[in-house]
Amino acid sequence: MIARAALEFPPGATANLLRGRLGKALRRSSVGLYQTLFAPHASSGPSGLRDAPRPFVLRVRHLEGTRFAPGERFEIGVNLFQSREPPFDQLRDALCAAVSSDCIGIEGIAPLRLSLEAPPHPVSRIRVRFLTPTGLKPSDYPEFAVLFARIRDRISTLRSLYGRGPLEIDFAAMAARAAAIGMSYCKLHHVQAERLSRSTGQRHSLGGFIGIAEYEGDLAEFIPYLEIARWTGVGRQTVWGKGEIDLESI
Repeated sequence: MIARAALEFPPGATANLLRGRLGKALRRSSVGLYQTLFAPHASSGPSGLRDAPRPFVLRVRHLEGTRFAPGERFEIGVNLFQSREPPFDQLRDALCAAVSSDCIGIEGIAPLRLSLEAPPHPVSRIRVRFLTPTGLKPSDYPEFAVLFARIRDRISTLRSLYGRGPLEIDFAAMAARAAAIGMSYCKLHHVQAERLSRSTGQRHSLGGFIGIAEYEGDLAEFIPYLEIARWTGVGRQTVWGKGEIDLESI
């Protein structure tokens, strides 16, 4: 994208800012697409799910605290989970309006198909990096069983709403095996931040933990889920930029 005017992205709140501006732009240009992306209806999913997860996440961590002069180029990353007739053109136009910029190209519009098949080789140690503030229920601490449960539920719900249907796995059996995975190292930093909803006046936390956790055990079957979570995010409020992770074997 090329900035038409000077732009500044606030540290720690860029995804939230862009999400709000994108929503306003879509309400003006396409109420139907706004409803699809920002107000989806959950007819199925895990018990206790009050709101359907939005079918997208923004990937703008690289923009935190940056400034752009008119004419400078920058990128906005969007992971879109709506595989049926994805609205690329409308989304592009709304993003341009949201940041008063011109789009000079779209990359990566071909569907990314990620398998749930375990790798053919054993995996015994991994490192997960929590790149943006992450919040996990019920403990807000990334024990592997908790991390996997939140990833599993998010993938299953996204598939139910926007893909091929819920996961066809033995949830209880996989949860029991996940509980056997141990944490060998953990270094976290808790971030305090919040947003104020202009529509309701309510304050919502943008905080959570960032850092590194390392796990040991029979991990091969869980690797595909962790790889998918790199794209979907994990935990609460992923649409506000939270819960971005990375993964490596060690």
